This record gives sequence, C-alpha cells and structure tokens, in this order.
Amino acid sequence: MKFNKVALSIACAAGFTVAGAAAANADTVTVKSGDTLSQIADENNTTVSSIQSLNSLQNIHLIFPGQKLVINANNGDAAVSTQQSAQTTQQASQQQTTQQASQQQTSQQQTMQTTQQAVASSSEQAARDWIASRESGGSYTAQNGNYYGKYQLSSAYLGGDYSAENQERVADSYVLNRYGSWANAKSHWLQNGWY
Repeated sequence: MKFNKVALSIACAAGFTVAGAAAANADTVTVKSGDTLSQIADENNTTVSSIQSLNSLQNIHLIFPGQKLVINANNGDAAVSTQQSAQTTQQASQQQTTQQASQQQTSQQQTMQTTQQAVASSSEQAARDWIASRESGGSYTAQNGNYYGKYQLSSAYLGGDYSAENQERVADSYVLNRYGSWANAKSHWLQNGWY
C-alpha cells in the first residue's frame, strides 16, 4: 500500500515538473466572471478548439472564474507536454471531485436538453420574447433594484455572472422549474403582472 502511494507521489511530481516546464513556454489566461471561451479565444487570436485541446476541457461551456487556461503554446511539443501533464495531475489529484463535476455536468446537460426542447416551438419562443420585451425591452443590461438583465432575474439567481449566456441559461431553468414552459410563464405574467 505504501509503495502505491510513493509511486503515485512520484508520478504527480513528475507531472508537475513537466507541466511547469511546459507552462513556461505557454501563454495563460485567468478566467474572469462573465468570460466565455469564445471571447477568450477572440481576444487572444486563437480558437475555442485549440484552447479546449490544450486544457483537456470536456465541456467548452463550463469554465470557472479564477481558472487558468493555456491559450497558446509556443510549439507543438509544449502543447503535447502540457496536455499530458495536465491529464496526469488531474487523475492523481482530483479523483473525488471528478464524480461531483460529472454529476453536475450531467444535470446541466439534462437541463439544457429539456430547456432546448421547451424553447423549440414557435409559441414558446414568442412567449419568451414577449416576457423579455415587457421586463427589460430585450436589454441584457437593464437594472431594476435587485433585478438584472433581459429577464429581470434576481442577482442571487445569476450568481454574479451577468453574461448573456448565463442570463439565458438561468431564465430557461427558472421558467422550466417554476412554470413548466414559457407560455405558462406568460400566462402568469398576464394575470399577475410579473413572472
């Protein structure tokens, strides 16, 4: 048992050493609240798929503030070394968090699939557009006290991420969980003056 721990420690140390050497030859960016991978790619003259490959990202829509992303390796060897060392260190240090992240991703994917199906119909889209028009005039930056954005959601719901993508995602989730559809949310708005 002790031998396995020692071997694992040596593997981790080797991975960190290679990662450190590769990182010295690569440009990195720290993700800020509201950033998207496509925005980071545009700002750094690279592609989303390149960033995804260099950082072994399974879901390009799931990045976190404070996360450091390699955006540009100076040569192909550095990119390969960075990717290999990232995989080695992730396997050694994140066994417990992998299951939690996987469950969260599955839940988000299910929510997104359900939401996409709900928004697919034209009546759903019309109800959604109608609510956005009444709540904010369609503006992602509209503010009314504690309510923010296109759908005038509570700042607490948005969790500090005021990006258009997050507003759409949170609004879809809110409407689906509370009303079941955008058409039902519109009916509630018509009866009560809010949704």
